[in-house]
Amino acid sequence: MVKASTGWLIIILLFIGFSVLLLEVTAEVHDVQSLSQVLDGQVELDEIALSTNSSIFDQNGKLISTIFRDTNRIYLPYDDIPKLVIDAFISTEDKRFYEHKGYDSIGIARALFSNAQHGNIEEGASTMTQQLVRNLFLGHAQTYNRKMSELLYAHEIEKRYSKEEIIELYLNTIFFQNRIYGFEAASQFYFSKSSKDLTLAEVAFLSAIPNNPSHYDPLKYPEKTKLRQEWILDKMLEASSITSEQHQDALLQQINLNVQKRTDQFPDYVTYVHYELIELISQAEGFSLQLSQAGSEEASQAIRDKLNQRVQDLLEQGIQIETALNPALQTNAVAAFDRHLQGDIQGSGVVIDHQSAEIVAITGGRNYNKFDFHRGFQSFRQPGSTIKPLLVYAPYFEEMEIPLHSTINANHFCNGTYCPKNFGGGQYGTVSLSTAFKNSYNTPAVRILERVGVETAFSYLEKFPFSRISAKDYNLPAALGGFTHGMSPLELTRAFTTFAYQGNFIPSYAIRKVKAQDGTLLYTWDTKAVPIWSQGTNDKMRQLLSDVVTSGTGQKAQINTSYSGGKTGTTNDYNDIWFVGLTDRYTAGVWVGKDTPASLSTIYSQSPHLLIWKDILK
Repeated sequence: MVKASTGWLIIILLFIGFSVLLLEVTAEVHDVQSLSQVLDGQVELDEIALSTNSSIFDQNGKLISTIFRDTNRIYLPYDDIPKLVIDAFISTEDKRFYEHKGYDSIGIARALFSNAQHGNIEEGASTMTQQLVRNLFLGHAQTYNRKMSELLYAHEIEKRYSKEEIIELYLNTIFFQNRIYGFEAASQFYFSKSSKDLTLAEVAFLSAIPNNPSHYDPLKYPEKTKLRQEWILDKMLEASSITSEQHQDALLQQINLNVQKRTDQFPDYVTYVHYELIELISQAEGFSLQLSQAGSEEASQAIRDKLNQRVQDLLEQGIQIETALNPALQTNAVAAFDRHLQGDIQGSGVVIDHQSAEIVAITGGRNYNKFDFHRGFQSFRQPGSTIKPLLVYAPYFEEMEIPLHSTINANHFCNGTYCPKNFGGGQYGTVSLSTAFKNSYNTPAVRILERVGVETAFSYLEKFPFSRISAKDYNLPAALGGFTHGMSPLELTRAFTTFAYQGNFIPSYAIRKVKAQDGTLLYTWDTKAVPIWSQGTNDKMRQLLSDVVTSGTGQKAQINTSYSGGKTGTTNDYNDIWFVGLTDRYTAGVWVGKDTPASLSTIYSQSPHLLIWKDILK
């Protein structure tokens, strides 16, 4: 008897208090900031923005990777939300949605009466607007203090947003279990199709989940989800949202889940795209300039932190990244390394399309996992003789105007204490430049660098974006690939494209465009050709590179194409073996080695670097 009296007293007091609050309250309730502070200071109309998945596409426009962290959401604008979806939630969650101003007084009174009878909170009487507020601002704690704050927020939201905007936000925030937020992401995850393609039965089935996501998880408890789906169909019929025939047909339809795995293909390429995206944004928004002017490592780190946050903010806005990925070439490249390498021997390759100056394939290593150390652009190794075309022969032709048929001494050479020898220690006397180049003799290359001058030769190399060349590298051993840090496969392959561009260097990238969710262009690379050497020098180099493939150290790389040429490279003790070459369409670079440098002498005679290059492009 005492409990019942107390319950009725609570009902009366709370109802009176609620009425007063709606008219006069502006103070903070418990731990929640005041309505004026929060809504006027923080909850501006244009500040309510939901994260949504970003996407990466290949050169054909096919999705290859979906980007999200903990929240899998595909934002759906109001105009794209199927009417059946809206009807399902209004029929079950908020019948008076279009009439109320954020709260339903009759529903609140009913809930207060029920809760007083049971002695605890059994009913919430939350409108869709209140549920939206809860999802955005207040959390899900079941207390009267939170409920009052929820009412105040909902009332303010209704003043600032149209009903259509509230529905749009609501249907993109509700939780569908399994890290899924929003109806469209749920549709694509559970049924592998867009919400516009769902049947009525499927719409009602998905609409069952948010009421209690863990209880109605269709992957664990499909029978429970099915029961609530039937209840939802009943409510839609009561609300005249569907006909009796539609209702009956939906009840009889068999629900067959078709769970969609997260799209995440081509991990080698996608990892590089993430890196390049940071580069692109850094350049476009001035972070690169700021980093170049930073006075300390602490200042540099602060700039990098801002850059990373900017990139993350963009990824949460649902950007669309269009790339140059050629799936067939990428698949060929990955398979080629697996086919020819075993054990702890690693390798990476890069393929650039001349027609578009784009990176169409790049590998990070055998058995590569996304975001692991990427040998294609993060591994810097000694280039061996692959540097000779760029640092030695092309500058020689350019500076000295030497005819292609000129000769050079291929015997032993010494400059002070530096006395390099040819591979195997051989002395070959006076030979043609072609013979010296295609057989990769060492002493002619050092002699040429000495004639040209180290500073002069390096002035050509400085025009390329080699990131780890230092002052210590300016010496004669560089002619044979003796660098402090070396080059990445990507850097070397990019540099060799000059031989396809009449002596010009055109930066090549993987990303074509970055667009906003609505299709607005956000970023694209601004590429400009940089002249490196003349057409005459370039023609001579193309002939020398071709000789390597037809009758030199690169013969095993021959393929059936109108033009092919390249340069092999081997470092001391066979620690690294390279081949960078080009055809009439592509430039490709291949590096083979071990992560901890060690001899590859046992496989060197098999020429895996040449066979891999050939397999990628054939």
